[in-house]
Amino acid sequence: MTHGSAYGWGGLSLDTSELSSRTISAVRTGFGIAGGVALVIGLLILFWPQATLSVIAFFFGLYFLISGIVRVVSGITAPMSSGLRVLNIILGVLLFILGIAAIRNPLSSLAVLGMVVGIAWIIEGILALTEIETGGSRWYAITFGVLSIIAGVVVLFLPVESLAALVIFGGIFLAVLGIVQLVRAITFGRGTVRAA
Repeated sequence: MTHGSAYGWGGLSLDTSELSSRTISAVRTGFGIAGGVALVIGLLILFWPQATLSVIAFFFGLYFLISGIVRVVSGITAPMSSGLRVLNIILGVLLFILGIAAIRNPLSSLAVLGMVVGIAWIIEGILALTEIETGGSRWYAITFGVLSIIAGVVVLFLPVESLAALVIFGGIFLAVLGIVQLVRAITFGRGTVRAA
């Protein structure tokens, strides 16, 4: 299997024709896990209005922890260009660390939680935009990346003055991102001639 010229966008995008059926299935599983977790946690946040700051921090931390693990495993096991592999591992580790920080540290202020969530979403969006695959599912990757960056900027730079505001912003963005990621999991690699 060759990888050199098949990768566009500076050697970072995925050419799904270069991936085996087994690899495509693994990537779909990773997207599906991250999307399912995002959707469930987003809905939990939205429909548990009496949740405390520490509970909300735990939910966001759990999502970024799982997302980071999926990214690192993908970077280690999936055949991809060296640039994309390194980027996945480094940013996956950063997401993991931000997830741990949100879960373990008693986040006593909305500003700190907003900063952690905002940075993590921007990182995730950048990753999604750098690993845009060829084929029909590329638009879901672009949509996910752009929405994730917007979510990060909203949470990071707009004044979130109450827990209720963070719950509304965060819950809606997580649920929407989860749905987009689940659709991406279903469509990833379709319509391409796969390697053996």
